[in-house]
Amino acid sequence: MRVLVVGGGGREHALCWGLARSPQVEELHAAPGNAGIAETATCHDVAADDVEAQIALAERLAPDLVVIGPEAPLVAGLTDELRAHGIRVFGPHRGAARVEGSKAFAKELMTRHAIPTARAATFSRAGGEREREEALAFVDELGGTAVVKADGLAAGKGVTLAGDRREAIAAIEAALAGGAFGAAGDRVVVEERLEGPEVSAFALVDAGATVPLALAQDFKRVGDGDTGPNTGGMGAYSPLPWLDEADEARVWDVVSSSVEALRADGVDYTGLLYTGLMLTADGPKVLEYNCRFGDPETEAVIPRLRGDLADVLAAAADGRLDEVKVEASGDAAVSVVLASGGYPGAYETGVEIDGLIAAAAVADTVVFHAGTAERDGRVVTAGGRVLVVTGWGPTVADARERAYAAASAISFEGMIRRDDIAVGSGGSSSERDQRERSPQEKRGSGGSSSERDQRERSPQEG
Repeated sequence: MRVLVVGGGGREHALCWGLARSPQVEELHAAPGNAGIAETATCHDVAADDVEAQIALAERLAPDLVVIGPEAPLVAGLTDELRAHGIRVFGPHRGAARVEGSKAFAKELMTRHAIPTARAATFSRAGGEREREEALAFVDELGGTAVVKADGLAAGKGVTLAGDRREAIAAIEAALAGGAFGAAGDRVVVEERLEGPEVSAFALVDAGATVPLALAQDFKRVGDGDTGPNTGGMGAYSPLPWLDEADEARVWDVVSSSVEALRADGVDYTGLLYTGLMLTADGPKVLEYNCRFGDPETEAVIPRLRGDLADVLAAAADGRLDEVKVEASGDAAVSVVLASGGYPGAYETGVEIDGLIAAAAVADTVVFHAGTAERDGRVVTAGGRVLVVTGWGPTVADARERAYAAASAISFEGMIRRDDIAVGSGGSSSERDQRERSPQEKRGSGGSSSERDQRERSPQEG
């Protein structure tokens, strides 16, 4: 099988890492890839969201399967175009990707089908001052605190967790009057803030099946103790040993209801549905949907999966999920992000990274590259989130110890990380950025690995 992975971040490295272990995958490509992905795949300098160029590359490579990692090409319709060219693809079509591409669409879907979620209302720039005044009145109805979300994709920067009326007003004015998020902020969704631990639920979906994959929890704030600004994620772990079976069942019930709601509306969803939920006193409520694998949760989930990842993703693309077996190992995985100084604000790139070989020597770990490049034979930083170090073991504590041991071997100027990922493994009561133990995961909890010899044992390999 020849496989093309679209994207070049830590999530795509984890997908390539898993796909490279499939006995069916004889040829692996990535576009654009990164310095770490280049160790297991042939990389092509094609931007993930350049639909025309991605189609041209796929026509030239003639892959047996294309796996789309990021949300932008999915929302832009890359899946539709690939299918129109007769190419098998894992990832939802443009209409289905609206669950992430439009927060208003997702909220309307939940409201229409009574999916438990936060109380919310949508306001548009087109409504001018009158609409902004209505938005502020709604904030007052919510008691002054609110979550303000740009409707469209805003590169992870479109969500404000307003702790008071002043912050909420500023966020609404910035989007609707100031155009802070461009077209993505032409509409904003204003919703109540919820309290409780967050969980990220990964489910594979095709026309006839919804298959729970894994539960994870990520850490959005840049600083220890959930302090500082929101980021794309500073770490994650899976499974969630603190989540009891009753609450877990409720989570998966909400996920199943979400898929049924899409089907009821005539939306044929095929791919990975990520449901971010908060476990409130009234039960789990949906914070958001993503139309793809989450990041950095994927880096903790993929190493736990048993079986042939290529076979599973191809089966989903073909509508044959009911024919394959998907399960997570009993091991746990913990992923720690190493980021550039200044992230999520301005940061320097092109900084040389030291210690990758030493980190790769730590047993039961893998270093996934998220924002790296190769320069004169050296690996250098090329993004805000640079590396994601995953460790695995029989418990979350074991996995965490291994992840941090490998992470501590790595250094680069200005490097930052959180030192409390998965501490206590007890969930967080803070609302981070609107984001699993599955039925197969009731046997235990575990961790991930660093990219080294593929013959080394991973949870995938039992």
